[in-house]
Amino acid sequence: MSEGISASPDPGSRAAGREGQSNSGVRWDSHAATPQAAKGRKRRKRRRGRKVFAPTDGATPGSATGGIPPVTAQQPAATPPHSAKSASAAPQEERPRPAWNGELPVFAALDLGTNNCRLLVAVPGRHGQFRVIDAFSRIVRLGEGLSASGRLGDAAMNRATEALKVCADKLRLRKVAGARLIATEACRSAVNGAEFLERVEREAGLKLEIIDRETEARLAVSGCGSLIERETKGVVLFDIGGGSSEIALIDLSNRRSQRLANHIVSWTSLPVGVVSLAERFGGRTVTRESFAAMVDDVAVRLAAFEGRHRLSHLVAGPHFHLLGTSGTVTTLAGVHLDLERYDRRRVDGLWMGRENVDRMVEKLLGWDFQQRVANPCIGADRADLVLAGCAILEAIRAVWPSERLRVADRGLREGILSELMADDRTVRGPWRTEGRQ
Repeated sequence: MSEGISASPDPGSRAAGREGQSNSGVRWDSHAATPQAAKGRKRRKRRRGRKVFAPTDGATPGSATGGIPPVTAQQPAATPPHSAKSASAAPQEERPRPAWNGELPVFAALDLGTNNCRLLVAVPGRHGQFRVIDAFSRIVRLGEGLSASGRLGDAAMNRATEALKVCADKLRLRKVAGARLIATEACRSAVNGAEFLERVEREAGLKLEIIDRETEARLAVSGCGSLIERETKGVVLFDIGGGSSEIALIDLSNRRSQRLANHIVSWTSLPVGVVSLAERFGGRTVTRESFAAMVDDVAVRLAAFEGRHRLSHLVAGPHFHLLGTSGTVTTLAGVHLDLERYDRRRVDGLWMGRENVDRMVEKLLGWDFQQRVANPCIGADRADLVLAGCAILEAIRAVWPSERLRVADRGLREGILSELMADDRTVRGPWRTEGRQ
């Protein structure tokens, strides 16, 4: 299981540029600053020139013209000499330890979804943690009109390409040791999805991979490991996306392993998300009748999920709960806390009781479109999508009733970073014990 993973400042990168402390106790830094200096002799050594982060002067190794080299999903953009993958079968103590060169390796994860384009750049911390040093999030609505036409629209592709160029600029400033850049449901289902990614590679210099639904579910689980408490026996983790919704049933009642994804006993990916559902049933004006129709539509899809009963022996117990990672649940949490501005430090890891969730859904149903726009945790970008997300949530709660829902402001990118760092032997280097001489 991944421990102490830093989460992203979404929705909409409202928290980008702030520094704070996450609920998991991991520092979220928006600047490539060095870790807090130790006192005495250690501090003096750092002042004599020990560098912790890669240079950020914008120079691109091997590029005299300053162009952005393609960053692929399968291999790092620039690999330090000691970052070769280790053999997974070798015992940890037998793995050669790389020489300490005074720098922390930098890893990057990019997720191009149906609604959002998101990037995280991080360096490894201690005990499987990592610290975010840069982030980007923009609502691009790549899947706009996709459910009706089966194609990505020109305006949507233009928006996404411009956002990806920003991500490419950020990656160019870093000496990236490992990166994975993924695209999900919109590019998976669109007939011109692969063609669009070829355009992205030409114009932005980024090579994205389209991942399958099983990989998407696994990464969502990997990204939320630190929010699963030790006494937990069963979890239904769900990720309500723009074009699909992933659901993973996790059984922890037997001996637990380090990777939470190893405990997935059943999973499904519903080909429905907030964008596609809102386009079919309406998102601006949502009546109680249209809301109920949305819930019923998702319920029919869930009824076809044959593995939905795999946690039936745990659902009624005190050590079972739901774990939601999506803009829907983080928005509900922000409204529940009555935040004047979305704050991921207060949202990520928040527990909401069944009555609190009921109350928030009822409140949003009672608001018209302009009232939803006016709420600082919803805004114009999400006002026509949030009730579609609530409908998906209600269908999930009907199948797996729980007294508790935990909110995760983290997901695929954190899962990618966790797996990249776990697989790269350089992360096992001396920086795991910062300050050791």
